[in-house]
Amino acid sequence: MSTTLAGALLGLSLLDSTSFGTLLIPIWLLLTPGRLHPTRIAVYLATVAAFYFATGILLTLGADAALQAARDAFSGVSPVLLRWCQLVAGVLVIVLSYWLEARARGQGDSPGRVQRWRARAMAGSGGPSGLMSLALVAAGLEVATMLPYLGAVGLIANAGMSWQLTGAALAGYCVVMTVPALVLATARLTAHAKVDPLLRRINDWLTRNSAKALGWTVGGVGIGLTLNAIVALATDP
Repeated sequence: MSTTLAGALLGLSLLDSTSFGTLLIPIWLLLTPGRLHPTRIAVYLATVAAFYFATGILLTLGADAALQAARDAFSGVSPVLLRWCQLVAGVLVIVLSYWLEARARGQGDSPGRVQRWRARAMAGSGGPSGLMSLALVAAGLEVATMLPYLGAVGLIANAGMSWQLTGAALAGYCVVMTVPALVLATARLTAHAKVDPLLRRINDWLTRNSAKALGWTVGGVGIGLTLNAIVALATDP
């Protein structure tokens, strides 16, 4: 593996470490009142990392076949028409993001019930299955928006590495993207009084904006698609 590739993967993994599933949910879990069981946050992060790793393996295995199938399917279609289709798709995704946000606000949830579930899950009175389910749901929702990871998988798939090195690169990526959450968990365990105010400020922000989170995520993808299509249509001959 070249130094350039390793640096690119490191940067992408650190970017992925700030996503909703890898950082914001762990912060919310770390704000559980009382004694924190480190194994609980470890179960959550390990499940997220395992999901990403398995997804990366599947994508790497099918990357060449998928790319060739896409080339064959669209070989006879005008690039300009494809860009217009991308533009329409981007606008539709942006509209979808507003609908998702409105739906989340309309459904809502009982804050007390959510807080009680968190306390049980993190205090050890319940099994790890709840945390594992939360991790899988969070990672599953991010599949369509894990753009840094998709970029990393593309770099790895095109690097011509052996399967052993490919697996090691994917595993290393998944470990690195959990590091910020692990650092915060360690700080929560060793310096709770100093770290708690920062975590609470972040938690207050999440509470106020929880209904917007999914809409922002989906809307970001739509904006990216739309802007990319507009730039391509304006610059391509």
